Amino acid sequence: MNITLRQLKVFEAVARNRSYTKAAEALHLSQPAVSMQIRQLEDNCGLPLFEQMGKQTFLTPAGEELFRYASRILEQLGEIQTLFDELRGLERGAISISVATTASHFATRLLAEFAERNPGITVSLDVSNREQLLRQLDANERDFVIMGRPPEGRSLIAEPFMENPLVMIARPDHPLAGVKRIAFDRLAEERFVMREKGSGTRGAIERFFEARGLHHEATMELASNEAIKQAVMAGLGLGIVSQHIISLEVDTGRLVVLDVEGFPIMRHWYLVQREGKRLSPVSQAFRSFVLSEATRFMPSAMLGAVNDVVLPGKSGEREAGV
Repeated sequence: MNITLRQLKVFEAVARNRSYTKAAEALHLSQPAVSMQIRQLEDNCGLPLFEQMGKQTFLTPAGEELFRYASRILEQLGEIQTLFDELRGLERGAISISVATTASHFATRLLAEFAERNPGITVSLDVSNREQLLRQLDANERDFVIMGRPPEGRSLIAEPFMENPLVMIARPDHPLAGVKRIAFDRLAEERFVMREKGSGTRGAIERFFEARGLHHEATMELASNEAIKQAVMAGLGLGIVSQHIISLEVDTGRLVVLDVEGFPIMRHWYLVQREGKRLSPVSQAFRSFVLSEATRFMPSAMLGAVNDVVLPGKSGEREAGV
């Protein structure tokens, strides 16, 4: 049997994604190229590895067995690469980071400065939703993930490094714009546009509302923060979003932040890695950079309160709204 490393990588991607198309996207290959590698691998094995039922792709029993071995082999190769990176130091190397969609507004600038300081390092960045980030962590696909607080019960190390206040936004001509200390129960009369169920922001909002006895269903659910901003500007309702993503709209007078009792909902951004993961010198340098300097990438409106903040985990304080 003459299986190549390339065939194993392609097979593992198809098996993990249960899709030739998604595997092709992840590997930056064409779908015919992926199909050809799988055909050659099946010829080498002498057994079918996948079966197609309608639009769904399933592993055969032989495919299930090979997937277990392929995952371990590729993980061990990754450990070898980490070891070589350690021997080379920071002059060369690579790091792979995934960030939550909301965090992309500051994470891209943070990564750009890190790359500028370390020109020999290759940085791979993926922007995904919360569900995908957790899947990547489970599969040990990325060195670090930047996201809101991860769920309990997973073998993860999560370090808070920056505030992430959720604020309520409205059109400048909304009746509540400019009103001081808006009573929380006043919101029962309002329409809201929110992120889809399952997003970290939506979960924090629902817990915050429930703790105050206000059950409020979204009148419109949208899959991105940009869509929420556009919907609020169009007058479709109020929105609750991270303060990180609205600086431009507030500065240009297209949105206002409402002064609502109990707001902002204070959350934090976390640098997350798999527990027990061996960090290369590049990864260690990136971790130190984030934990010591990330606050410089906050929106200017947030900087005044930074010195007064106690991050969760530093003195036992629990994160509000989480």
